Amino acid sequence: MLYLVGLGLGDAKDITVKGLEAVRRCHRVYLEAYTSMLTVGKEALEEFYGKELILADREMVEQEADSLLKEADVCDVAFLVVGDPFGATTHSDLVLRAVKLGIPYKVIHNASIMNAVGCCGLQLYNFGETVSIVFWTDTWKPESFFDKIEKNRQNGMHTLCLLDIKVKEQSLENLMKGRKIYEPPRYMSVNQAAEQLLAIIQNRRLQGEKPEITENTICVGLARVGAPDEKIASGTLQQMSTVELGAPLHSLIVTGTMHPLELEMLKLFSVDSSSFENNVCQRTT
Repeated sequence: MLYLVGLGLGDAKDITVKGLEAVRRCHRVYLEAYTSMLTVGKEALEEFYGKELILADREMVEQEADSLLKEADVCDVAFLVVGDPFGATTHSDLVLRAVKLGIPYKVIHNASIMNAVGCCGLQLYNFGETVSIVFWTDTWKPESFFDKIEKNRQNGMHTLCLLDIKVKEQSLENLMKGRKIYEPPRYMSVNQAAEQLLAIIQNRRLQGEKPEITENTICVGLARVGAPDEKIASGTLQQMSTVELGAPLHSLIVTGTMHPLELEMLKLFSVDSSSFENNVCQRTT
């Protein structure tokens, strides 16, 4: 059996009882190590689970999945994912590979940022399409995610923006020369995401457009959701470019039309309460 086990968002103890029971009876246990991160390290998980963990990077999961699934038809193998197992499409590919090999699988779900984001007070059914904001480079500055945020906002919907993670990435030079030398890990902050959105707004105005999102659009920055030092800040997009939320992982929400109850909740986390006085569209039903 292949078990795909969600670990939740906080620390080692966030695994479910069902998930922990599965892990402890498995012959091999892999820890997915590239789509997200916990606030504790691999050693803390091993101590709590009582099992040795094998780190599974993107290269292993996407290019060497057969080795990961080896003998899973005759013994139990677990694949641990921070959050929920299906927070990333890569894991669907793993399931499809297992099915083709005749290996049964079982999914053990857990909390993910997709539902835990409700901690800020915005109602989950008022969210539109989730987007990913990627790190820009000097030569690559995509803006397609901005169009999706605008579409959500036009429909009165909030947008959860998942911020880029760069783990075990190679420089272009090392990649071209085939050198297995990796760049230090990078995690996008709310500040960086807000700065990129502000730059797009300026670009669109220079092109004669009137963006749906402006410097005064109410946004929410979240850091380390589910951890003891979770931090939430609400305010304008401009304020999000300077707010200090500390260590990763960060997420950003661009709000749509807000119900009065949502607005009252966001004020609990406001950087400056005056931000909410003139800039917020409200829904009365």
